[in-house]
Amino acid sequence: MKKGQVIFNVVLAVAVVILFILHFVSSKKECTAKSNAVSANTAKDSAGGKRPVIAYVELDSLNNEVTYIKQRKGELEAEQKDIENDYENSYRQLEAEKSTFLKRGASITQAEAEEFQQKLIQQQQQVEASKQARSQKLAEKGAKIMGDMQKTLKDFLTDYNKDKGYTYILATGTGLDYMFYKDSTLNITTDIVKGLNDKMSPAK
Repeated sequence: MKKGQVIFNVVLAVAVVILFILHFVSSKKECTAKSNAVSANTAKDSAGGKRPVIAYVELDSLNNEVTYIKQRKGELEAEQKDIENDYENSYRQLEAEKSTFLKRGASITQAEAEEFQQKLIQQQQQVEASKQARSQKLAEKGAKIMGDMQKTLKDFLTDYNKDKGYTYILATGTGLDYMFYKDSTLNITTDIVKGLNDKMSPAK
């Protein structure tokens, strides 16, 4: 199963690279047909100078350096830890109740044993249901935070790119690094981190 997943991921990565190359080559041909001033990595700006048409942002850096993202991530991790702690404490309590009951030994009647077992099962089901409900709620909260963050990032990049004029702004990071080569001069992560921190600072 794992081998199949690895093969699938490799095929997917190759497909993404091929599609990007085909799309870029196609775009390049179209631009060349309109103007001979366009090259593989640059285009002429209004002043006649060359400007990059591609830039990239490192998502790992955004996760680690944008204060808002770190705070939301910390909140989610804290809630997840609380859920796990409550879950473990509940089971420890059930085990303690079971141990106390069994200490009665031979004095326990069959009816009492059956009643206790049924009660224990119900309590276990309640513990499991509580954990599942809280985990589901946390997952929904995480999805909303991610959706809001993606919208904020897209809106910010749209505004940021008004002056820069990039044709493509790509994302790179763990699990997304399908580019075989990256020119560090096209890395705009520092600008984006600073801009997002300024945009989403508590004061604002």
